[in-house]
Amino acid sequence: MLRKKITRRAALIILLLALLPVLLAAQNRVLQIGPVVMTVADMNRSVDFYTQVLTFQKQSETLRTGLEIDELYGVPNARVRAVDLKLGDEGIELIQFVGTRGAPVPADSRSNDLSFQHVAIIVSDMDRAYAILRQNRVEQISPYPQKLPEWNPSAAGIKAFYFRDPDRHPLEILQFPPGKGDPKWQAANGRLFLGIDHTAIAIANTQASLEFYRSLLGLRLAGESDNYGFEQEHLNNVFGAHLHITSLRSPDGIGVEFLEVHHSPGRTAGASEREGNCHLAPRNRAAGGRYRAFEFGFGGRKKSSDFGETNSRLGTPIPCEPGRADSRP
Repeated sequence: MLRKKITRRAALIILLLALLPVLLAAQNRVLQIGPVVMTVADMNRSVDFYTQVLTFQKQSETLRTGLEIDELYGVPNARVRAVDLKLGDEGIELIQFVGTRGAPVPADSRSNDLSFQHVAIIVSDMDRAYAILRQNRVEQISPYPQKLPEWNPSAAGIKAFYFRDPDRHPLEILQFPPGKGDPKWQAANGRLFLGIDHTAIAIANTQASLEFYRSLLGLRLAGESDNYGFEQEHLNNVFGAHLHITSLRSPDGIGVEFLEVHHSPGRTAGASEREGNCHLAPRNRAAGGRYRAFEFGFGGRKKSSDFGETNSRLGTPIPCEPGRADSRP
């Protein structure tokens, strides 16, 4: 009898040990991606651009200080002015480090550099949206909007255009034809700028990135595509551009898209290019129903801070510039 009890306990322990990685993975699973956080040099200028040109709505403004903020951003004595903006169901957060200005986006940055990340804003009419951007003299990456070719079934008919905000963060406007993208993007209801579909990140190795974002963070693989040719070269403004695009999704929020550049890779992301650009704010639940904000990087330090429900949007710095999601440009 005693031997049977010991055997049962041993079997139970083995079962629990086998399930432990699954339980830990469930605890760390990201529930929502968003907002995308962008560091800006002049908050008033940036808020004007996003609200007056791209029709975002200002939601809140806070000033963040204290040891937790210093540790989260890795900036001593940080005073962070943060503004939350919303477009449709999705949002971005603009942050300005008051009195401790960092390095700007490099003047010669390109969309095949590993520091490249963009935010994809969905529009209901590409021609009208492009005209508005031209009227406001935005800095263009693409020479003009591109319509992706029919030979690429996963992206055929999608219209896309790359440009920059006042701090030179890359942005993309996208228009989906019927049958592509989230069905909600077909319900414009008279609006031109509809919301944010995804943020795209240039990467060096798709499998290594999948190991991090899918295996560690629990994001779901949503689709893959190879984009190249005349339209892709003009969209990225890089001769010979050939991108392997991988789209990931969490249960809620925006998507994350990998852009692995073949044949014409750009520069790696140096320390000066990483600081002060864009990052994501993945959110999961910590103990007691609080959200936990993360800062992480490949092969770098990892930090986390706990915040209550109303201050849950502090984020995760990762490289910043143009890309796509699901199979879009």
